[in-house]
Amino acid sequence: MSDVLILNGRLVDPVSGIDDERDLLLRHGRVTAIEMPGGLRFAKAKDTIDAAGMVVAPGLVDVHVHLREPGQTYKESIATGTAAAAAGGFTSVVAMPNTVPVNDSVASLKWMQDAARGAVVKLFAMPAATFGSMGEEITDYHELRDAGAVGFTDDGKPVLETRVMRAALVAAAGIGVPISQHAEDTRLTGGCSMNAGPVAFRLGLRGMSVEAEAKIVERDIGLLRDIERHDGLRPHLHVQHVSTARAMDAIRKAKREGLHVTCEVAPHHFTLTDEAIGEYDTNAKMNPPLRAEADRVAMIAGLMDGTVDCIATDHAPHALFEKEQEFERAPNGITGLETALGLALRVLHKGEGMPISRVIELMSAQPAEIVSLDGRGRLSAGSFADLVVFDPAAEWSFEVKKTRSKSKNTPFDGAPMLGRVVATISEGRIVFKG
Repeated sequence: MSDVLILNGRLVDPVSGIDDERDLLLRHGRVTAIEMPGGLRFAKAKDTIDAAGMVVAPGLVDVHVHLREPGQTYKESIATGTAAAAAGGFTSVVAMPNTVPVNDSVASLKWMQDAARGAVVKLFAMPAATFGSMGEEITDYHELRDAGAVGFTDDGKPVLETRVMRAALVAAAGIGVPISQHAEDTRLTGGCSMNAGPVAFRLGLRGMSVEAEAKIVERDIGLLRDIERHDGLRPHLHVQHVSTARAMDAIRKAKREGLHVTCEVAPHHFTLTDEAIGEYDTNAKMNPPLRAEADRVAMIAGLMDGTVDCIATDHAPHALFEKEQEFERAPNGITGLETALGLALRVLHKGEGMPISRVIELMSAQPAEIVSLDGRGRLSAGSFADLVVFDPAAEWSFEVKKTRSKSKNTPFDGAPMLGRVVATISEGRIVFKG
């Protein structure tokens, strides 16, 4: 850890409302001073970054990543996955529990967060909502929360039984953390490998209906309503990687009703449609799948009108040999940490007119708030020295051969991006320089 001086940059901090030139001094892992340009001219620091023409923003926060360690380090490790995060401007990531074995105990949680794992940025985790992510019995939420859990999820699998999901929401409400749900009625998706629609029909593949996602979202929202009415609790439901217009509409209505529901959208769901599968391209296979154009437009509408609370990558690395199979046999998932900001700025800022400050809010302050990461997702005196410096005007193309991830399963190789990360600073340490 060393002192860092950042000069001449455009500070964009949605929490404080600052969008103007500022100089910053980082010391002992915290933001020590934020001054008008020239206000720190006598300050001394080991490292100085001239951020003229650049945006200086809170470090990005991703509440949904798969780092594959323990058990599948041939795909990714905590060290390589967080290195990819740093290259993408992320300073905090939340790991999902579908490791081998499943992260469902205090021992496994502490093992993941041990410094020996070599995390490049700050690693948080959501342990499993149920033991083994089997959907039958909830884990010990109190013990896991005390050990650092920021929420609970069986991501990759839904908590399908209504009785178990209700118990999970009640238990999590009692300790003030969210239940993060992968919304998929697997009773409707067996043998399905992409979105149901004309593309699936042409390719001869079984498709997942929009109902499979929407029914779980609607069921869970009903549980929130019931628990508030009968238990006097206010549970927090977080809906992962929303991909359908029907689910988005249900979330929008629940928010208007005052229920505590938040949601995320992944860049691939507001950028691509199922047409990207082409001739069985497994790098465009994920769950939830790429949907129709109407659903993609609905994701953008949710992002623009405030229904969506954050952008999350669902970074899901797989080895080349796993993706080089028949489409139906290949695993779901793509990498996403190094392309998220570039896609968001290109599609939402340049394409849809979303202010840069709002893009940053969706990728920093709001995800940090969802999982209660105090002192992160904002830049003010005393907050953690988590920052990203990026060139907002830089147009570039992603080259997967240069990825920091172990895996290269992305549909965005060669895709145009906007906004190049110049530096990422995690708790005062420069962890990436572009």
